[in-house]
Amino acid sequence: MSRVTEPTPTQVRDTLMPADQGRDVARASAAVDTALIFASADRRPSGTVVSVEVTEVPQVTFFDPMFSFARPGASGLLKEGSQHYYGVQEAVLKNIEACKLLASIVRSSFGPNGNNKLICNRLDKLFITSDAATIVRELEVVHPAARMAVAASQAQERDLGDGTGLVIVLAGELLNQAGELLHQGLHPSEIVKGFKRSCEEALRILQLPDMEVGRVRDLRDLTTVADALRTCLASKHQGAEVLLAKLVAQACIEVLPSYFDGSTVNDLPLVEYADDEETRDRLRRFNIDNVRVVKVLGGSLFESTIVRGTVLVRDTEGTVKHIEKAKVALFTNDIDMSPMETKGTVLLHSGKELESYTKTEEHLLGERIRKLAETGVNVVVTGGKFGEVALHYLEMNGIMAVRCPSKYDLRRVARATGAVALSSLTDTPLTMDELGICDEVSVQEQGSTKMIVFRQDSDATRIVTILLRGATQNLLDDIERAIDDAVHAFKVLACRDPRLVAGAGATETELASRLDDFADHASGLEQYAMKRFAEALKIVPRTLAENSGQNTTDVITRLYAAHRQGNMYAGIDIEMDYASQTETSSLLGILDAKACGISDLLATKYCAIKQAVDVACTILMVDALIMSKPASGAGGGGGGGRP
Repeated sequence: MSRVTEPTPTQVRDTLMPADQGRDVARASAAVDTALIFASADRRPSGTVVSVEVTEVPQVTFFDPMFSFARPGASGLLKEGSQHYYGVQEAVLKNIEACKLLASIVRSSFGPNGNNKLICNRLDKLFITSDAATIVRELEVVHPAARMAVAASQAQERDLGDGTGLVIVLAGELLNQAGELLHQGLHPSEIVKGFKRSCEEALRILQLPDMEVGRVRDLRDLTTVADALRTCLASKHQGAEVLLAKLVAQACIEVLPSYFDGSTVNDLPLVEYADDEETRDRLRRFNIDNVRVVKVLGGSLFESTIVRGTVLVRDTEGTVKHIEKAKVALFTNDIDMSPMETKGTVLLHSGKELESYTKTEEHLLGERIRKLAETGVNVVVTGGKFGEVALHYLEMNGIMAVRCPSKYDLRRVARATGAVALSSLTDTPLTMDELGICDEVSVQEQGSTKMIVFRQDSDATRIVTILLRGATQNLLDDIERAIDDAVHAFKVLACRDPRLVAGAGATETELASRLDDFADHASGLEQYAMKRFAEALKIVPRTLAENSGQNTTDVITRLYAAHRQGNMYAGIDIEMDYASQTETSSLLGILDAKACGISDLLATKYCAIKQAVDVACTILMVDALIMSKPASGAGGGGGGGRP
């Protein structure tokens, strides 16, 4: 027995909570409750001497869940496993490095002499391309800041079809220049102000009349349109740009709606084109899906042709291979004997009844096809299958059977012929409004590939197919992407802005020269950022010179000097003619972009500069990078890795 002083409840809790790890929490709680009950039941005043039998007290740690969140800094605020980076060194500069790395990958593929990238994605699909949009899409970038640059390039591709590489390269160089200013002590907000002010001035200069080298005044002029699209295609497939530009221009002119009278959009300010009702109507009604590409292996690219209509890369189901003045019936389900709508039992007493039952079904299907032939139908297209009995009756009536399992191809056939897609063949006869009309449907063979060609010689429908020939599938895929960009460029010319500016880096160099003078008259710390903005624009001619194997420093020096002397259309000559120029010539590596017909769409330059500046400013204003722990089993695209 020991004589002790009666403890207060607080003293009891403090006694039973020593910092000993690994004890049982339940035992500690029970001991506390026992001591409190004893002290309360005795009801003696505090300080009274009592007899208490003291047994061994368990040495435990009293666990409070709140103590696990008492870690210092953001680690106590966020869920365990989260990552966080703050400040210029941890967040801003790391984001800049990620975007610079992405820009360096795309930069080597920029321009006509850009190198191809061989990318094998997670589905084991192989891509060999220099198209920036394809490269950044298949890389599956996970860094949050770099994904912003990827999103900006994808927006540029959706809206204009071209300029995706310019967005990423220019954004990366702007961030590179901003990183140097950050090391010198400038605040990100001052840099952002200078960049935005320079961007506004650059976009204003870009729309001045003296920057324009021409415009497409007649959309139905094949030569003018082809010249405007040539630069867009040359940046992806140099050497074949003349042929591809002519094919794309001819295809786009064929599908041009009749309300285009040959003139383009009125002289509207570029920033206000979406606010004009007439322009919005033209944007809605010009459908780029009317220009389709079909790839056929074999042959040469110069054997590519245009088909007015649509093409299916397959053979017909029957023996009928050629129909002129065709009337087309379009169905989405199988052409076969109708199945029973409900389950039932048919009781047959003899073989004759079975034969009669089967013949009744066949006779019903035969009557439906006979009625179809009486309406004048001689081509049947279905998204399902043809039964053997149905195919027999179609052959008897001289009807071509075309199976089209792709719903996209089915839509193109419907658009090319004007047919209405019906669910299935029924007893109800088809009306003339439900039938499509085609001048010729025939099976043709290119190499060893058979194709069904729906040819339209009239203006009843407007859909054109570009038939591409090539040696490898990767080459055909890359050319298809280039043609898609050119079709988008034609839409920009037709529906947004027909103006053209000098290419070959001449426009960016002229903007850099004028913005340099503009920055000299600025005041405050913004002047440093404005100077860096002008320097960043030189990345375009510098990249063109590097990828063409020239002495970058000498060429850029001569190019900038030419612009300072008033030659505002001077650009990079990627095909240097050493025979006509000496090593000491001031024009070595320089050409007149306007005289050589090298031009870019003004709308493409305008939007690309704006997108790049927006991305750079957004990333510079991010001072913290916080990433939660990826959920278990989540895919690799969650962006949870350390930057």
